[in-house]
Amino acid sequence: MSAVMPNATSVSYPRSGTRSRALQTDAILIMAVAAILLISAVMVTSASISIASKETGDAFYYLKRQLIFMAIGVIACMITTRISTRIWERLHVPLLLVAFAMLIVVLIPGIGAQVNGSRRWVRLGFMNFQVSELARVFILAYIAGYIVHRQKELKEQFKATVVPLIVLGVASILLLLEPDFGATAVLLATSVGLLFLGGMRLRFFFILVAAAGALMGLIAIAAPYRVKRLVGCIDPWADPFGSCYQLVQSEIAIGRGEWFGVGLGSSVQKLFYLPEAHTDFVFAVIAEEFGFIGVLCLLSLYAVVVWRVLRIARMAAEASMPFQAFIAASFGMWMGLQTFVNIGVNMGILPTKGLTLPMLSNGGSSLLVALAWLGVVLRMHHEASVSGHAALPRKVKQ
Repeated sequence: MSAVMPNATSVSYPRSGTRSRALQTDAILIMAVAAILLISAVMVTSASISIASKETGDAFYYLKRQLIFMAIGVIACMITTRISTRIWERLHVPLLLVAFAMLIVVLIPGIGAQVNGSRRWVRLGFMNFQVSELARVFILAYIAGYIVHRQKELKEQFKATVVPLIVLGVASILLLLEPDFGATAVLLATSVGLLFLGGMRLRFFFILVAAAGALMGLIAIAAPYRVKRLVGCIDPWADPFGSCYQLVQSEIAIGRGEWFGVGLGSSVQKLFYLPEAHTDFVFAVIAEEFGFIGVLCLLSLYAVVVWRVLRIARMAAEASMPFQAFIAASFGMWMGLQTFVNIGVNMGILPTKGLTLPMLSNGGSSLLVALAWLGVVLRMHHEASVSGHAALPRKVKQ
């Protein structure tokens, strides 16, 4: 990607020309996301109907909440499609400061809400907002802005990575204090991927990957509960009624699905056997009710989303919009990585992590931020499309 990225200031877009054009959207991307949201509404209902009836007396409680979050998320998506991406580029440093402020504030007792031993949320009346979801986007925006302004140095000097590494180090410490190991791992992986796309030399990239891998390994074995999860991932049946109970129930659900599943609404594991069936482990319920064929269809939808987003990133790169290209690429990498991690956890090939299945699991914070971020990517598609007709070379001062 970096090979086709000219300097960020090489083109200019006439305001009159840009505003006069209707919003150019990616219909395939929108349809794929709409299909995932439809599946979300159906499967959140199916997976939560029993627990919702028991806890609230309303079998459709979680469906109603999910539909509300979807509506708010779609509105946020529509708003961000109307905001020029130049604004995000100009504000990439302030956005980083806001991200750090959010990650610090959530750790303050009385402000940050503690759930199941973790302090990741801020109460906003009708919902608990997980600040790490939004902080991650702002941090990646800063990394993208840094790459654009220091791309030459990144290609030639390893020391050019010191600043983003410090940023990622501070962010990781704050996330681990919550604690949120899964979000930390995904943020680091996405950021390292961005630095590689930005032109980092291959040997520098491997050094960084090795260092990050070693650090994450040390962090993983430093906490006894993480070690227990890692051992449980290797042999969950060693403790099927203890620390590995959730994973064992997930594997039973996936195994029961076989080729075509047991049918919508017929899952047994969701009936108080599988904890978090409508959130982190909704994939297991999908596999049980729709089988291997249903899983393939779902994975195809995610593959289409990642493909179209990376296509937008390439369009932006070819339109001399490197910041926009990196932001779109970061969304695509995040979507692919988090989907892989969530499914890997459900299948027992990765240690248990509190990461949702993007745009599908029940959860307001993840859904709202993902849809708002999607709107930014769609805006980039519009600007890259329009630039093919309206971009004019900017005069370079001698």
